[in-house]
Amino acid sequence: MAKNLVSTAWLAERLATPGLVVFDATKYLPNEPRDAVAEFRAARIPGARFFDVDAIADRDTDLPHMVPTPGQFARMIGALGVSNDSFVVFYDQKGLASSARGWWMMRLYGHDGVAVLDGGLPKWVAEQRPVEGGEPAAVAPATFRPDFRAVALRGIGDVLANLENGRELVLDARAAGRFTAQVPEPRAGMRSGHIPGSVNLPYTELLAPDQTMLAPPALRARLGRAGVDGRRPIVTSCGSGITACILTLAMVQAGLPAGAVYDGSWTEWGGRADTPVET
Repeated sequence: MAKNLVSTAWLAERLATPGLVVFDATKYLPNEPRDAVAEFRAARIPGARFFDVDAIADRDTDLPHMVPTPGQFARMIGALGVSNDSFVVFYDQKGLASSARGWWMMRLYGHDGVAVLDGGLPKWVAEQRPVEGGEPAAVAPATFRPDFRAVALRGIGDVLANLENGRELVLDARAAGRFTAQVPEPRAGMRSGHIPGSVNLPYTELLAPDQTMLAPPALRARLGRAGVDGRRPIVTSCGSGITACILTLAMVQAGLPAGAVYDGSWTEWGGRADTPVET
């Protein structure tokens, strides 16, 4: 069975393994005044490359980091040295926030040899494991052949149709205050609230204080309280399709069906005037 979450100890023992590719996939919110690339250059796991969530995306939309076409993804990920034989590990600088987006994207394009580093860079550094800085070394391009899995992706048309048929449960990973419209969105001009009928499950409730993911029994319990029991298909959503992937990862870790991700998430839904909103 494919690994989806790996420990810092597991990664430290395998850093020199041929075919292993490690990515820093950090993405900060618009209201977080931090520079992910600058921090990557200052301190990263040895040999890591940077996976730019905003660049490895569809450039023909004004929505942030929407998934590219399979051909575009194959070209971009191949240029970063990833082939179909690579085992890819994603981490981020916050712990476990944006790294799951990279994990989900690899799976979306048919690549199961992928995992998230549990606890991310903060746990790695706290354990006094080695880091390096400066410009990363150049990598040789590789050939990646995608196998697009449309079942893992939802668009706004799918979510609008679901308002009528209710076939799928939409889980929203945003903080409770954003879900209930008590706290404004971090993106200017965005309406507040949530997709009608959706259920709030803040992704932070699936993480321990050290930003590692809860154990499978605890995940199953928390997901169960949100209505996730493996019987009704799940669609995960968030602000812009990043932390929704943490809910998806948690479902896989809990032994439940992965469901799908609504890629546009609240940035698309809340940014339009023709979509219904609940508060």
